[in-house]
Amino acid sequence: MKLKSYLALTTAATSSCIVIAVTTAIFFLLQNSHIEGIQARGLELARVVARDPVVIDAVESKNNGQPYNLQHYVETIRSRTDASYIVVVDKKAERLTHPNPERIGKHFMGDDIIPAIREGAEFSSVAAGTLGKAIRNFSPIMRNGEVIGAVTIGYLSEKATTILYQQFGYIGLLIILVYLLAIGITGAFVFKMKRTFLDYEPEYIVNKFREHEMILNSIRDAIIAVDNNMNITTINNSALKLLSMGIPGRDDYVSQPLSRFSVPLSHLVLASHGAFNQGDFKIGKLDYRADIYPIKNPKGPRGHVIVFFANLDRNELETEVTNLKNYSALLRSKTHEYSNKLNVLSGMLQIGNYNEAVDFIQQETDSYQSIVRSIVLSVTDSAIAGLLLAKFNKASEIGVKFSIDEDTNMSGYHKNISEKFVTMLGNLIDNALLASWQNREQTEPEVQVYLSDRSNHIILEIQDSGAGVPENITDRILEFGVSSKSDDEQNGIGLYLVKQLVDYFHGSIDWERTEQNTTLFSIYLDKSEISSHD
Repeated sequence: MKLKSYLALTTAATSSCIVIAVTTAIFFLLQNSHIEGIQARGLELARVVARDPVVIDAVESKNNGQPYNLQHYVETIRSRTDASYIVVVDKKAERLTHPNPERIGKHFMGDDIIPAIREGAEFSSVAAGTLGKAIRNFSPIMRNGEVIGAVTIGYLSEKATTILYQQFGYIGLLIILVYLLAIGITGAFVFKMKRTFLDYEPEYIVNKFREHEMILNSIRDAIIAVDNNMNITTINNSALKLLSMGIPGRDDYVSQPLSRFSVPLSHLVLASHGAFNQGDFKIGKLDYRADIYPIKNPKGPRGHVIVFFANLDRNELETEVTNLKNYSALLRSKTHEYSNKLNVLSGMLQIGNYNEAVDFIQQETDSYQSIVRSIVLSVTDSAIAGLLLAKFNKASEIGVKFSIDEDTNMSGYHKNISEKFVTMLGNLIDNALLASWQNREQTEPEVQVYLSDRSNHIILEIQDSGAGVPENITDRILEFGVSSKSDDEQNGIGLYLVKQLVDYFHGSIDWERTEQNTTLFSIYLDKSEISSHD
Protein backbone atom coordinates (compact mmCIF):
# COMPACT_ATOMS: atom_id res chain seq x y z
CA MET A 1 0.00 0.00 0.00
CA LYS A 2 1.32 3.43 -0.93
CA LEU A 3 1.93 5.97 1.79
CA LYS A 4 -0.74 8.39 0.57
CA SER A 5 -3.35 5.58 0.51
CA TYR A 6 -2.26 4.47 3.96
CA LEU A 7 -2.53 8.03 5.29
CA ALA A 8 -5.94 8.51 3.67
CA LEU A 9 -7.31 5.29 5.15
CA THR A 10 -5.74 6.00 8.54
CA THR A 11 -7.19 9.52 8.60
CA ALA A 12 -10.63 8.24 7.54
CA ALA A 13 -10.57 5.48 10.17
CA THR A 14 -9.38 7.87 12.87
CA SER A 15 -12.02 10.46 11.93
CA SER A 16 -14.73 7.79 11.95
CA CYS A 17 -13.69 6.54 15.39
CA ILE A 18 -13.63 10.09 16.73
CA VAL A 19 -17.02 10.93 15.17
CA ILE A 20 -18.62 7.73 16.49
CA ALA A 21 -17.24 8.30 19.98
CA VAL A 22 -18.25 11.97 20.02
CA THR A 23 -21.70 11.23 18.55
CA THR A 24 -22.36 8.52 21.16
CA ALA A 25 -21.29 10.85 23.95
CA ILE A 26 -23.43 13.68 22.56
CA PHE A 27 -26.40 11.30 22.21
CA PHE A 28 -26.30 10.23 25.85
CA LEU A 29 -25.58 13.74 27.09
CA LEU A 30 -28.37 15.23 25.01
CA GLN A 31 -30.79 12.47 26.01
CA ASN A 32 -30.02 12.85 29.70
CA SER A 33 -30.14 16.63 29.44
CA HIS A 34 -33.48 16.49 27.64
CA ILE A 35 -35.01 14.08 30.17
CA GLU A 36 -33.71 16.14 33.09
CA GLY A 37 -35.14 19.28 31.50
CA ILE A 38 -38.56 17.64 31.03
CA GLN A 39 -38.55 16.39 34.61
CA ALA A 40 -37.62 19.79 36.02
CA ARG A 41 -40.23 21.54 33.87
CA GLY A 42 -42.90 18.94 34.72
CA LEU A 43 -42.26 19.13 38.44
CA GLU A 44 -42.44 22.91 38.38
CA LEU A 45 -45.76 22.84 36.48
CA ALA A 46 -47.13 20.12 38.77
CA ARG A 47 -46.15 22.18 41.79
CA VAL A 48 -47.95 25.27 40.39
CA VAL A 49 -51.10 23.32 39.59
CA ALA A 50 -51.10 21.61 43.01
CA ARG A 51 -51.06 25.01 44.70
CA ASP A 52 -53.88 26.44 42.58
CA PRO A 53 -56.89 27.27 44.90
CA VAL A 54 -59.37 26.12 42.26
CA VAL A 55 -57.69 22.72 42.10
CA ILE A 56 -57.45 22.46 45.89
CA ASP A 57 -61.17 23.30 46.35
CA ALA A 58 -62.22 20.84 43.67
CA VAL A 59 -60.19 18.00 45.22
CA GLU A 60 -61.56 18.82 48.70
CA SER A 61 -65.10 18.70 47.31
CA LYS A 62 -64.39 15.31 45.69
CA ASN A 63 -63.03 13.90 48.93
CA ASN A 64 -66.20 15.10 50.77
CA GLY A 65 -68.55 13.68 48.12
CA GLN A 66 -69.62 17.10 46.91
CA PRO A 67 -69.97 18.08 43.25
CA TYR A 68 -66.97 19.65 41.43
CA ASN A 69 -66.08 20.84 37.92
CA LEU A 70 -62.30 20.80 37.20
CA GLN A 71 -61.90 19.17 33.76
CA HIS A 72 -62.31 22.28 31.63
CA TYR A 73 -60.10 24.37 33.91
CA VAL A 74 -57.19 21.89 33.89
CA GLU A 75 -57.45 21.20 30.15
CA THR A 76 -57.23 24.93 29.53
CA ILE A 77 -53.97 25.03 31.50
CA ARG A 78 -52.64 21.95 29.61
CA SER A 79 -53.37 23.53 26.24
CA ARG A 80 -51.10 26.43 27.14
CA THR A 81 -48.14 24.13 27.91
CA ASP A 82 -46.27 21.34 26.09
CA ALA A 83 -47.47 18.68 28.57
CA SER A 84 -49.12 15.59 27.06
CA TYR A 85 -51.62 15.36 29.93
CA ILE A 86 -52.44 16.80 33.39
CA VAL A 87 -54.24 14.41 35.72
CA VAL A 88 -55.55 15.46 39.14
CA VAL A 89 -56.46 12.70 41.63
CA ASP A 90 -57.99 12.66 45.09
CA LYS A 91 -56.55 10.92 48.12
CA LYS A 92 -57.90 7.57 46.82
CA ALA A 93 -56.01 8.10 43.51
CA GLU A 94 -59.29 8.50 41.59
CA ARG A 95 -59.07 10.83 38.60
CA LEU A 96 -60.75 14.25 38.64
CA THR A 97 -59.33 15.21 35.20
CA HIS A 98 -58.02 13.37 32.14
CA PRO A 99 -57.52 14.20 28.45
CA ASN A 100 -60.11 11.46 27.79
CA PRO A 101 -63.24 12.46 29.80
CA GLU A 102 -64.42 8.83 29.85
CA ARG A 103 -61.60 7.96 32.21
CA ILE A 104 -62.56 10.55 34.85
CA GLY A 105 -63.58 8.92 38.12
CA LYS A 106 -61.50 5.82 37.52
CA HIS A 107 -58.43 4.80 39.53
CA PHE A 108 -55.05 6.12 38.42
CA MET A 109 -53.04 3.51 36.50
CA GLY A 110 -49.71 2.78 38.12
CA ASP A 111 -48.39 2.46 41.66
CA ASP A 112 -45.81 5.22 41.21
CA ILE A 113 -48.35 7.80 42.43
CA ILE A 114 -48.58 6.23 45.91
CA PRO A 115 -45.55 8.08 47.43
CA ALA A 116 -47.11 11.42 46.41
CA ILE A 117 -50.49 10.59 48.05
CA ARG A 118 -49.27 8.86 51.19
CA GLU A 119 -45.97 10.66 51.87
CA GLY A 120 -46.48 13.98 50.10
CA ALA A 121 -43.35 13.43 47.98
CA GLU A 122 -42.45 15.24 44.76
CA PHE A 123 -40.68 13.07 42.19
CA SER A 124 -40.51 11.93 38.58
CA SER A 125 -40.75 8.48 37.00
CA VAL A 126 -41.03 6.78 33.64
CA ALA A 127 -44.01 4.47 33.36
CA ALA A 128 -46.82 3.41 31.00
CA GLY A 129 -50.31 4.74 31.51
CA THR A 130 -53.56 4.79 29.54
CA LEU A 131 -51.98 7.07 26.91
CA GLY A 132 -48.70 5.12 26.65
CA LYS A 133 -45.21 5.30 28.11
CA ALA A 134 -44.43 8.75 29.46
CA ILE A 135 -42.25 10.78 31.80
CA ARG A 136 -44.55 11.42 34.77
CA ASN A 137 -44.00 14.15 37.36
CA PHE A 138 -45.91 14.06 40.66
CA SER A 139 -46.68 16.80 43.21
CA PRO A 140 -48.99 16.41 46.24
CA ILE A 141 -52.03 18.66 46.83
CA MET A 142 -51.96 19.93 50.40
CA ARG A 143 -54.56 21.63 52.64
CA ASN A 144 -53.78 22.50 56.23
CA GLY A 145 -50.65 20.33 56.09
CA GLU A 146 -52.59 17.25 54.99
CA VAL A 147 -52.31 15.49 51.63
CA ILE A 148 -55.72 15.51 49.96
CA GLY A 149 -54.67 14.50 46.43
CA ALA A 150 -51.97 14.78 43.78
CA VAL A 151 -51.22 16.25 40.36
CA THR A 152 -49.51 14.31 37.59
CA ILE A 153 -47.89 16.07 34.62
CA GLY A 154 -47.03 13.62 31.82
CA TYR A 155 -44.86 13.91 28.69
CA LEU A 156 -45.32 11.03 26.26
CA SER A 157 -42.04 9.35 25.23
CA GLU A 158 -42.99 9.47 21.54
CA LYS A 159 -43.23 13.24 21.68
CA ALA A 160 -39.94 13.55 23.58
CA THR A 161 -38.25 11.22 21.06
CA THR A 162 -39.53 13.34 18.18
CA ILE A 163 -38.01 16.44 19.73
CA LEU A 164 -34.77 14.53 20.34
CA TYR A 165 -34.62 13.35 16.73
CA GLN A 166 -34.98 16.92 15.59
CA GLN A 167 -31.86 17.75 17.58
CA PHE A 168 -30.07 14.72 16.11
CA GLY A 169 -30.79 16.07 12.67
CA TYR A 170 -28.62 19.08 13.44
CA ILE A 171 -25.96 16.80 14.94
CA GLY A 172 -26.01 14.64 11.79
CA LEU A 173 -25.46 17.73 9.67
CA LEU A 174 -22.51 18.66 11.89
CA ILE A 175 -21.07 15.13 11.50
CA ILE A 176 -21.29 15.38 7.73
CA LEU A 177 -19.47 18.72 7.84
CA VAL A 178 -16.75 17.14 10.03
CA TYR A 179 -16.34 14.30 7.54
CA LEU A 180 -16.11 16.72 4.63
CA LEU A 181 -13.55 18.78 6.53
CA ALA A 182 -11.50 15.64 7.32
CA ILE A 183 -11.61 14.58 3.67
CA GLY A 184 -10.51 18.05 2.58
CA ILE A 185 -7.62 18.15 5.07
CA THR A 186 -6.52 14.63 4.08
CA GLY A 187 -6.64 15.52 0.39
CA ALA A 188 -4.60 18.69 0.96
CA PHE A 189 -2.08 16.78 3.10
CA VAL A 190 -1.69 14.00 0.52
CA PHE A 191 -1.31 16.57 -2.27
CA LYS A 192 1.34 18.40 -0.25
CA MET A 193 3.21 15.15 0.41
CA LYS A 194 3.01 14.24 -3.26
CA ARG A 195 4.57 17.56 -4.25
CA THR A 196 7.16 17.47 -1.48
CA PHE A 197 8.29 13.85 -2.04
CA LEU A 198 7.80 13.93 -5.84
CA ASP A 199 5.31 11.04 -5.47
CA TYR A 200 8.08 8.74 -4.15
CA GLU A 201 7.49 6.22 -1.39
CA PRO A 202 9.39 6.56 1.94
CA GLU A 203 11.34 3.33 1.29
CA TYR A 204 12.54 4.70 -2.03
CA ILE A 205 13.56 8.00 -0.41
CA VAL A 206 15.44 6.19 2.39
CA ASN A 207 17.28 4.00 -0.13
CA LYS A 208 18.18 7.04 -2.22
CA PHE A 209 19.41 8.85 0.88
CA ARG A 210 21.65 5.91 1.82
CA GLU A 211 22.87 5.65 -1.76
CA HIS A 212 23.75 9.35 -1.86
CA GLU A 213 25.48 9.07 1.53
CA MET A 214 27.62 6.20 0.23
CA ILE A 215 28.48 8.17 -2.90
CA LEU A 216 29.34 11.24 -0.80
CA ASN A 217 31.64 9.22 1.45
CA SER A 218 33.35 7.56 -1.53
CA ILE A 219 34.51 10.93 -2.89
CA ARG A 220 38.14 11.63 -2.02
CA ASP A 221 37.69 15.40 -1.89
CA ALA A 222 36.46 16.77 1.42
CA ILE A 223 32.84 17.97 1.28
CA ILE A 224 30.94 19.93 3.92
CA ALA A 225 27.46 21.47 3.80
CA VAL A 226 26.50 24.32 6.14
CA ASP A 227 23.25 26.19 6.72
CA ASN A 228 22.66 29.94 6.86
CA ASN A 229 23.89 30.00 10.46
CA MET A 230 27.21 28.40 9.44
CA ASN A 231 26.35 25.18 11.28
CA ILE A 232 27.48 21.91 9.67
CA THR A 233 24.60 19.86 8.24
CA THR A 234 26.52 17.25 6.20
CA ILE A 235 30.12 16.08 6.18
CA ASN A 236 31.80 13.20 4.34
CA ASN A 237 34.55 10.86 5.53
CA SER A 238 37.34 12.76 3.76
CA ALA A 239 36.40 15.99 5.54
CA LEU A 240 36.19 14.11 8.85
CA LYS A 241 39.78 12.94 8.48
CA LEU A 242 41.10 16.38 7.56
CA LEU A 243 39.25 18.28 10.30
CA SER A 244 39.73 15.64 13.01
CA MET A 245 40.55 17.39 16.30
CA GLY A 246 40.03 14.66 18.89
CA ILE A 247 36.34 14.27 18.05
CA PRO A 248 35.71 10.64 17.12
CA GLY A 249 32.19 10.57 15.59
CA ARG A 250 30.27 12.18 12.73
CA ASP A 251 27.48 13.19 15.11
CA ASP A 252 29.96 15.40 16.98
CA TYR A 253 30.34 17.56 13.86
CA VAL A 254 26.75 17.85 12.66
CA SER A 255 24.91 20.93 14.02
CA GLN A 256 28.21 22.39 15.26
CA PRO A 257 29.55 25.73 13.92
CA LEU A 258 32.14 25.39 11.16
CA SER A 259 34.35 27.95 12.90
CA ARG A 260 34.90 25.48 15.74
CA PHE A 261 36.94 23.27 13.38
CA SER A 262 38.38 25.78 10.88
CA VAL A 263 38.15 29.52 11.33
CA PRO A 264 39.86 30.34 7.97
CA LEU A 265 37.39 28.13 6.07
CA SER A 266 34.49 29.72 7.92
CA HIS A 267 35.76 33.18 6.88
CA LEU A 268 35.96 32.05 3.24
CA VAL A 269 32.30 30.98 3.32
CA LEU A 270 31.21 34.26 4.89
CA ALA A 271 33.18 36.17 2.27
CA SER A 272 31.31 34.45 -0.58
CA HIS A 273 28.13 36.47 0.14
CA GLY A 274 25.83 33.85 -1.37
CA ALA A 275 27.78 33.46 -4.65
CA PHE A 276 30.27 30.92 -5.97
CA ASN A 277 33.70 31.59 -4.53
CA GLN A 278 37.17 30.02 -4.39
CA GLY A 279 39.91 30.55 -1.87
CA ASP A 280 42.93 29.11 -0.09
CA PHE A 281 43.30 28.24 3.58
CA LYS A 282 45.46 26.10 5.86
CA ILE A 283 44.91 23.04 8.03
CA GLY A 284 48.00 22.65 10.14
CA LYS A 285 50.94 23.15 7.76
CA LEU A 286 49.08 22.09 4.61
CA ASP A 287 47.55 24.45 2.07
CA TYR A 288 44.07 23.69 0.79
CA ARG A 289 41.89 25.17 -1.90
CA ALA A 290 38.14 25.45 -1.37
CA ASP A 291 35.29 25.78 -3.87
CA ILE A 292 32.20 27.26 -2.22
CA TYR A 293 28.80 26.73 -3.86
CA PRO A 294 25.68 28.50 -2.58
CA ILE A 295 22.52 26.46 -1.95
CA LYS A 296 19.48 28.34 -3.23
CA ASN A 297 15.78 27.65 -3.64
CA PRO A 298 12.77 29.84 -4.56
CA LYS A 299 12.51 31.00 -0.95
CA GLY A 300 16.11 32.26 -0.85
CA PRO A 301 19.58 30.99 0.16
CA ARG A 302 19.70 27.89 2.34
CA GLY A 303 23.43 27.57 2.99
CA HIS A 304 26.62 26.50 1.20
CA VAL A 305 28.39 23.38 -0.02
CA ILE A 306 32.18 23.46 0.47
CA VAL A 307 34.52 21.22 -1.52
CA PHE A 308 38.20 21.46 -0.54
CA PHE A 309 41.33 19.57 -1.48
CA ALA A 310 45.10 19.82 -1.14
CA ASN A 311 46.47 22.80 -3.06
CA LEU A 312 49.60 21.20 -4.51
CA ASP A 313 52.00 23.01 -6.83
CA ARG A 314 54.01 21.33 -9.57
CA ASN A 315 56.84 20.22 -7.30
CA GLU A 316 54.42 18.80 -4.76
CA LEU A 317 52.59 16.92 -7.49
CA GLU A 318 55.89 15.51 -8.70
CA THR A 319 56.66 14.41 -5.14
CA GLU A 320 53.23 12.80 -4.93
CA VAL A 321 53.83 10.89 -8.16
CA THR A 322 57.29 9.84 -6.99
CA ASN A 323 55.85 8.50 -3.74
CA LEU A 324 53.26 6.53 -5.67
CA LYS A 325 55.97 5.12 -7.94
CA ASN A 326 58.05 4.13 -4.93
CA TYR A 327 55.04 2.44 -3.39
CA SER A 328 54.36 0.60 -6.65
CA ALA A 329 57.99 -0.51 -6.81
CA LEU A 330 57.73 -1.76 -3.22
CA LEU A 331 54.63 -3.77 -4.12
CA ARG A 332 56.36 -5.22 -7.19
CA SER A 333 59.38 -6.22 -5.15
CA LYS A 334 57.20 -7.86 -2.52
CA THR A 335 55.27 -9.67 -5.25
CA HIS A 336 58.53 -10.83 -6.82
CA GLU A 337 59.85 -11.93 -3.44
CA TYR A 338 56.82 -14.05 -2.63
CA SER A 339 56.73 -15.39 -6.19
CA ASN A 340 60.30 -16.67 -5.77
CA LYS A 341 59.39 -18.26 -2.44
CA LEU A 342 56.38 -19.99 -3.99
CA ASN A 343 58.61 -21.27 -6.82
CA VAL A 344 61.09 -22.65 -4.29
CA LEU A 345 58.27 -24.32 -2.37
CA SER A 346 56.80 -25.75 -5.58
CA GLY A 347 60.17 -27.20 -6.61
CA MET A 348 60.67 -28.86 -3.23
CA LEU A 349 57.24 -30.48 -3.44
CA GLN A 350 57.80 -31.66 -7.01
CA ILE A 351 61.10 -33.44 -6.21
CA GLY A 352 59.62 -34.97 -3.10
CA ASN A 353 61.54 -33.01 -0.47
CA TYR A 354 58.49 -32.72 1.77
CA ASN A 355 60.39 -32.27 5.01
CA GLU A 356 62.46 -29.43 3.53
CA ALA A 357 59.23 -27.83 2.25
CA VAL A 358 57.69 -28.01 5.71
CA ASP A 359 60.83 -26.51 7.24
CA PHE A 360 60.80 -23.75 4.62
CA ILE A 361 57.14 -22.91 5.37
CA GLN A 362 57.81 -23.07 9.09
CA GLN A 363 60.74 -20.68 8.74
CA GLU A 364 58.58 -18.20 6.83
CA THR A 365 55.70 -18.39 9.30
CA ASP A 366 57.62 -18.48 12.56
CA SER A 367 57.83 -14.73 12.89
CA TYR A 368 54.19 -14.25 11.96
CA GLN A 369 52.96 -17.01 14.26
CA SER A 370 55.10 -15.63 17.07
CA ILE A 371 53.49 -12.21 16.90
CA VAL A 372 50.00 -13.68 16.50
CA ARG A 373 50.56 -15.97 19.51
CA SER A 374 51.84 -13.04 21.54
CA ILE A 375 48.79 -10.95 20.65
CA VAL A 376 46.29 -13.75 21.33
CA LEU A 377 47.79 -14.62 24.73
CA SER A 378 48.32 -11.08 26.01
CA VAL A 379 45.60 -8.86 24.45
CA THR A 380 41.93 -9.69 25.13
CA ASP A 381 40.47 -6.59 23.46
CA SER A 382 39.69 -7.63 19.85
CA ALA A 383 39.95 -4.10 18.42
CA ILE A 384 43.42 -3.52 19.93
CA ALA A 385 44.54 -7.01 18.90
CA GLY A 386 43.43 -6.34 15.33
CA LEU A 387 45.29 -3.02 15.31
CA LEU A 388 48.53 -4.63 16.53
CA LEU A 389 48.32 -7.34 13.87
CA ALA A 390 47.68 -4.75 11.15
CA LYS A 391 50.67 -2.67 12.29
CA PHE A 392 52.85 -5.80 12.34
CA ASN A 393 51.91 -6.44 8.71
CA LYS A 394 52.67 -2.83 7.83
CA ALA A 395 56.04 -3.03 9.59
CA SER A 396 56.87 -6.22 7.70
CA GLU A 397 56.07 -4.53 4.40
CA ILE A 398 58.47 -1.63 4.99
CA GLY A 399 61.18 -3.72 6.64
CA VAL A 400 60.80 -2.60 10.26
CA LYS A 401 61.12 -5.14 13.08
CA PHE A 402 57.92 -5.08 15.15
CA SER A 403 57.78 -6.74 18.57
CA ILE A 404 55.42 -6.87 21.52
CA ASP A 405 56.85 -7.05 25.04
CA GLU A 406 56.31 -10.50 26.52
CA ASP A 407 55.01 -8.90 29.72
CA THR A 408 52.16 -7.20 27.80
CA ASN A 409 48.63 -7.69 29.18
CA MET A 410 45.48 -5.88 28.02
CA SER A 411 41.89 -6.70 29.00
CA GLY A 412 38.75 -6.09 26.97
CA TYR A 413 36.92 -2.73 27.20
CA HIS A 414 33.66 -1.17 26.09
CA LYS A 415 33.49 -0.35 22.37
CA ASN A 416 33.56 3.41 23.02
CA ILE A 417 36.69 3.15 25.18
CA SER A 418 38.35 0.57 22.92
CA GLU A 419 37.98 2.85 19.86
CA LYS A 420 39.81 5.66 21.67
CA PHE A 421 42.63 3.29 22.70
CA VAL A 422 42.95 2.19 19.06
CA THR A 423 43.18 5.83 17.94
CA MET A 424 45.93 6.61 20.46
CA LEU A 425 47.93 3.44 19.74
CA GLY A 426 47.48 3.72 15.99
CA ASN A 427 48.86 7.24 15.83
CA LEU A 428 51.81 6.48 18.12
CA ILE A 429 52.74 3.28 16.24
CA ASP A 430 52.46 5.01 12.84
CA ASN A 431 54.80 7.74 14.02
CA ALA A 432 57.20 5.14 15.44
CA LEU A 433 57.23 3.10 12.21
CA LEU A 434 57.96 6.15 10.10
CA ALA A 435 60.64 7.46 12.48
CA SER A 436 62.47 4.12 12.66
CA TRP A 437 62.25 3.59 8.89
CA GLN A 438 63.65 7.07 8.19
CA ASN A 439 66.60 6.30 10.50
CA ARG A 440 67.27 2.85 8.96
CA GLU A 441 70.70 3.86 7.57
CA GLN A 442 72.04 4.62 11.08
CA THR A 443 70.52 1.66 12.95
CA GLU A 444 68.33 -1.35 12.35
CA PRO A 445 64.68 -0.10 12.29
CA GLU A 446 62.67 -1.47 15.18
CA VAL A 447 59.44 -0.70 17.07
CA GLN A 448 58.55 -2.18 20.46
CA VAL A 449 55.10 -2.10 22.07
CA TYR A 450 54.25 -2.58 25.74
CA LEU A 451 50.68 -2.52 27.10
CA SER A 452 49.57 -3.14 30.67
CA ASP A 453 46.45 -2.74 32.78
CA ARG A 454 47.30 -5.04 35.70
CA SER A 455 47.38 -2.28 38.34
CA ASN A 456 45.10 0.70 38.91
CA HIS A 457 46.57 2.34 35.83
CA ILE A 458 46.62 1.58 32.14
CA ILE A 459 50.06 1.97 30.54
CA LEU A 460 50.66 2.31 26.79
CA GLU A 461 54.34 2.50 25.71
CA ILE A 462 55.68 2.73 22.15
CA GLN A 463 59.49 2.70 21.60
CA ASP A 464 61.19 3.23 18.24
CA SER A 465 64.74 3.39 16.86
CA GLY A 466 64.22 6.73 15.17
CA ALA A 467 66.42 9.78 15.42
CA GLY A 468 64.19 11.38 18.06
CA VAL A 469 62.37 14.71 18.30
CA PRO A 470 64.29 17.80 17.08
CA GLU A 471 65.30 20.13 19.90
CA ASN A 472 63.55 23.13 18.36
CA ILE A 473 60.09 21.54 18.78
CA THR A 474 60.54 19.42 21.90
CA ASP A 475 58.32 21.73 23.95
CA ARG A 476 55.62 21.93 21.26
CA ILE A 477 55.56 18.41 19.81
CA LEU A 478 52.03 17.77 21.17
CA GLU A 479 50.55 20.97 19.73
CA PHE A 480 48.28 21.04 16.68
CA GLY A 481 50.18 21.34 13.38
CA VAL A 482 53.63 20.79 14.92
CA SER A 483 55.56 17.90 13.34
CA SER A 484 59.13 16.66 13.05
CA LYS A 485 58.44 15.24 9.62
CA SER A 486 59.49 17.02 6.49
CA ASP A 487 56.83 15.37 4.32
CA ASP A 488 53.92 17.72 3.75
CA GLU A 489 51.49 14.83 3.97
CA GLN A 490 52.24 14.58 7.66
CA ASN A 491 50.33 17.57 8.93
CA GLY A 492 51.18 17.32 12.63
CA ILE A 493 47.78 16.26 13.99
CA GLY A 494 48.60 12.67 15.07
CA LEU A 495 50.20 13.50 18.41
CA TYR A 496 47.77 16.37 18.90
CA LEU A 497 44.89 13.92 18.52
CA VAL A 498 46.55 11.54 21.00
CA LYS A 499 46.97 14.41 23.48
CA GLN A 500 43.28 15.33 23.13
CA LEU A 501 42.19 11.78 23.93
CA VAL A 502 44.62 11.53 26.87
CA ASP A 503 43.17 14.77 28.26
CA TYR A 504 39.70 13.31 27.69
CA PHE A 505 40.58 10.55 30.17
CA HIS A 506 42.45 12.99 32.48
CA GLY A 507 45.63 11.00 31.94
CA SER A 508 49.21 11.98 31.07
CA ILE A 509 51.52 11.51 28.10
CA ASP A 510 55.34 11.72 28.30
CA TRP A 511 58.24 11.06 25.97
CA GLU A 512 61.96 10.60 26.49
CA ARG A 513 65.19 9.69 24.73
CA THR A 514 66.48 6.43 26.29
CA GLU A 515 70.05 5.31 26.91
CA GLN A 516 69.73 2.94 23.94
CA ASN A 517 69.18 5.97 21.67
CA THR A 518 65.52 5.13 21.17
CA THR A 519 62.47 7.35 21.57
CA LEU A 520 59.86 6.20 24.12
CA PHE A 521 56.34 7.61 24.28
CA SER A 522 54.34 6.63 27.40
CA ILE A 523 50.66 7.14 28.22
CA TYR A 524 49.32 6.70 31.77
CA LEU A 525 45.56 6.48 32.39
CA ASP A 526 43.71 6.02 35.67
CA LYS A 527 41.26 3.08 35.56
CA SER A 528 38.72 4.98 37.65
CA GLU A 529 38.58 7.66 34.96
CA ILE A 530 38.15 4.99 32.30
CA SER A 531 35.22 3.48 34.24
CA SER A 532 33.51 6.86 34.52
CA HIS A 533 33.54 7.20 30.71
CA ASP A 534 32.44 3.64 30.05
